Amino acid sequence: MSTLLHIDASVHSAKNANPNHDSISKNIAKKFVNHLQQNNAIAEYIYRDVGMNPPSFINQSWVGAVFTPANKLTLEQKEVLAESDELINELVKADTIVISTPMYNYGMPAQLKAWFDQIVRINKTFDFDLQRGDFPLQPLLTGKRLLVITSTGEFGFEAGGIRESMSHLVPHIKTLSKYLGAEHIDEIACEYQEFNDQRHQRSLTNAYAKAEQLALRYAN
Repeated sequence: MSTLLHIDASVHSAKNANPNHDSISKNIAKKFVNHLQQNNAIAEYIYRDVGMNPPSFINQSWVGAVFTPANKLTLEQKEVLAESDELINELVKADTIVISTPMYNYGMPAQLKAWFDQIVRINKTFDFDLQRGDFPLQPLLTGKRLLVITSTGEFGFEAGGIRESMSHLVPHIKTLSKYLGAEHIDEIACEYQEFNDQRHQRSLTNAYAKAEQLALRYAN
């Protein structure tokens, strides 16, 4: 059994009075998590809805505290870093990470970027050594599995797709995934939402089916 860290980034709730406003990405993630729980595959479940409860944006005080030696931090600086410490501790504990997110303006929601900014932190999730030459940053976490669940209004953002060059969501998450300690990444994508036609329904059905299949794999 594993410790699961589940990050939802949509600004919509999973269920709303108007079903047209239900978050697709959250509901697919919920399907995955429910199947894991039914198979008793989760020892500890850590949930963050950053879409509804966004982390703080980093600022100059945060950066200053991050680059201050731990034994010289003031009480005020420790308070500035408290949120980051909490989010990083959740990440460190996790064996499996689920990030569900819509695509906003061809990239990740600002709330999800804020979460990444809080947890990608020197001497916590990476270290820095100029002796490594042109690649001085090295991730400190390893051994985790990452499932990325996305929903998009358009389609064709995959490798070789007609909108591949416009996708700044999954590629960005994959770039940052090494700082999460992710060594294996799975993807579930639901497309065509703005078209609201048979292609969207087919994509949604396939996404739910893949969530079930991956849950069985993750449970074993």
